[in-house]
Amino acid sequence: METGDDIVRVKLSTLIGLNRDARSLPLISNSVKAQMVGGHLSAFRGRGMEYHESRPYQPGDDIRAIDWRVTARSGLTHTKIYREERERPVLLWLDLSRSMFFGTRNCFKSVLASKLAGLLAWSSVQHGDRLGYLVFSEQQHIEFRPTRGKRSALQFIQQLVAHRAWDMTDDSEREHKAGPKALVRLRQVTRPGSLVILFSDFRFLDDDCRGQLVELSRHNDVVMIHTYDPFERVLPPPGYYRVTDGRRSVDIDTASNKVRERYRERYDHHQQALERLCNELGLYLIDIATDDDMLAELKIGLGLQGR
Repeated sequence: METGDDIVRVKLSTLIGLNRDARSLPLISNSVKAQMVGGHLSAFRGRGMEYHESRPYQPGDDIRAIDWRVTARSGLTHTKIYREERERPVLLWLDLSRSMFFGTRNCFKSVLASKLAGLLAWSSVQHGDRLGYLVFSEQQHIEFRPTRGKRSALQFIQQLVAHRAWDMTDDSEREHKAGPKALVRLRQVTRPGSLVILFSDFRFLDDDCRGQLVELSRHNDVVMIHTYDPFERVLPPPGYYRVTDGRRSVDIDTASNKVRERYRERYDHHQQALERLCNELGLYLIDIATDDDMLAELKIGLGLQGR
């Protein structure tokens, strides 16, 4: 029996059903042009190149690709032919830490991030990539090395819906420790040539995290999918609002223009820091809110359709 409602907890049936929409999200290098924050389109590195065969040299071939061993053995100049690797590791890094369990429109950020991760998990296995993942919170860290086939996607979503973070009963480790630790682990297990996709609100990013992302981006494509709630960006119209975590509640007065301005500035500072980081390191940034059309925004962010 399902316990989720797709508002505060994601449903297993929802994640399974996303396999249909995933067919329109091909994560392959000749189809996807991920949009960097500066507005420039830049193709993914895609899968690595592997040696396929050698054939006689033809005018226009790159002389750097000459196969000297075959040339010496046969007496005829031969060129090495390479092809894209049939399988590329795709690693999904999903943040289920405390700050992700917030939402005022449609669902929690954690539910949105889980749906996005489910979409790209199905896309990966449908288009021949090997799927791996790291799902973490303050309570539990789960990881699985990249493997091929539909079973890897099913295992991912089963592990995701069963994660202890959804119970939200543990008050330990209130600081943002889970994210930096999981980022260190991600760098340790990622093989060069991987496509790494991070789903988070990235509230924990600091200089140490930046160093991990620098190393991670040297030999991999890194996509940061930033999930947020509209309330985090701008306060609602002037008035009194009650916010609760299910056990405690606070009242917020949004009538003050100064308060509203400082609130918006704090979000803008966080967003600008993310954009600056991605521009400097060559990472891809996609912003998706809890009240957005998830599939449409993902396609726009990946350059698969115009806005």
